[in-house]
Amino acid sequence: MADTCTDDVCDGSGWIVGINAGEREARPCICRKKRAQSRLRARMKARIPNKYARVSFDAPPISDMAHQEDSRAAVAAVRDYCEAIDDRLEEGKGLWITGPPGTGKTSLAMLASKTAIAEQHTVAVYSTPALLAHIRSTFDGEGDTYEAFIRRLRTVDLLHLDDLGAERTTDWVLEQLYALIDARYNDGGSVLVTSNLDTEELVRQVGDRIVSRLMEMCKPGPIYLGGVDHRFDGRAAA
Repeated sequence: MADTCTDDVCDGSGWIVGINAGEREARPCICRKKRAQSRLRARMKARIPNKYARVSFDAPPISDMAHQEDSRAAVAAVRDYCEAIDDRLEEGKGLWITGPPGTGKTSLAMLASKTAIAEQHTVAVYSTPALLAHIRSTFDGEGDTYEAFIRRLRTVDLLHLDDLGAERTTDWVLEQLYALIDARYNDGGSVLVTSNLDTEELVRQVGDRIVSRLMEMCKPGPIYLGGVDHRFDGRAAA
């Protein structure tokens, strides 16, 4: 079945054919970009872990965190980001959530990614170690090529990197992380980062060039999420 134009402009081919100065020419229709975004969105949606499918500001652990002294400011900051998600992504603004393990950083960050998807933005969600493993797999000649995979990471509306700093540091790892963050930085792309490391620790782990770019992309800087490790009191947080 032939495609149809989402804007009723072309014949469904994605091209507008006409005559210009006596010459036949074809130019891309706006529906081509929309189709590409739709395909990318469909591929990236599946990468949000099922564990966080029901995470909500109105349910534990987030609803509890919103009333606790050491976490309410972080919850409020993420809520503000979500409420202005279209503007934040258009501006290339990101989020950086830091704090001890198990306090709910991943759960809180997933709210921003879920909101972006609900508003029809493209999102890629990866734990940083898993992302690096996927990049390595592209060199095996199966599935994604390196260039295609990196292109998607560069062009999604929001790149969500969970647990930055948990990866084993090598020159190759630092090269891949820097290239990706630098590309997002130069392209005005938004990033969402969580880390168990404070700023100085993260500099030691991934280098000051990456952290410096994150500081500018995620102004006013890292959001600290304190509290107890919920994994030890039986609640699902990360």
